[in-house]
Amino acid sequence: MDKALVIGIAGGSGSGKTTLTHRLTQALGDDATVLTHDSYYRAHANMTYEELSQLNYDHPDAYENDLLVRHLDALRRGESVQRPVYDFAIHNRTKQTVTVEPSRVIVVEGILILANPALRSHMDLRVFVDAPADLRILRRLRRDVRERGRSIESVIEQYLATVRPMHDAFVEPSKRYADIVVPTDGESDLSAAVTAIMGYVRMQLQA
Repeated sequence: MDKALVIGIAGGSGSGKTTLTHRLTQALGDDATVLTHDSYYRAHANMTYEELSQLNYDHPDAYENDLLVRHLDALRRGESVQRPVYDFAIHNRTKQTVTVEPSRVIVVEGILILANPALRSHMDLRVFVDAPADLRILRRLRRDVRERGRSIESVIEQYLATVRPMHDAFVEPSKRYADIVVPTDGESDLSAAVTAIMGYVRMQLQA
């Protein structure tokens, strides 16, 4: 195979897609490179923190998808890219970048990657992690408070104002573009999904 294999892992916020991505990249080892859609949130240089906190980060237009597509093209050509760094505490992209090297498998992870036609067209395998709404909000609440410095009240307000309606409008409908839908109730360890994806990867890389 003369170009990198691109796997997209989508699903609602808190669905378990990051866990699946981690398990998959553990199995792939040095053959894997990960690009998270969240790193490609648009930069807003001239907005205050208060203005930034009011933006809708769950709409497809919140992402600089053109840049992610260019980076995927470059990685497939065997070139390294400078991935943006997004800081959730300040609701904005920083001035730093991270060098991402090409590899045989590129995993793209994010809630809305299947909602964008250009991104979808760059994926060889599209995976959607499907989890109940109550599980997703509990996971998001714990993550945003522990890891992103948010208050419980702000997480709940954001969920009601944008996360839930945007999930219904864009994330859930994008499931129809998935080649594999992975149902999870929070108890399974996703082993079956990892096994299935790894089987596909091995078959493609040997082609």
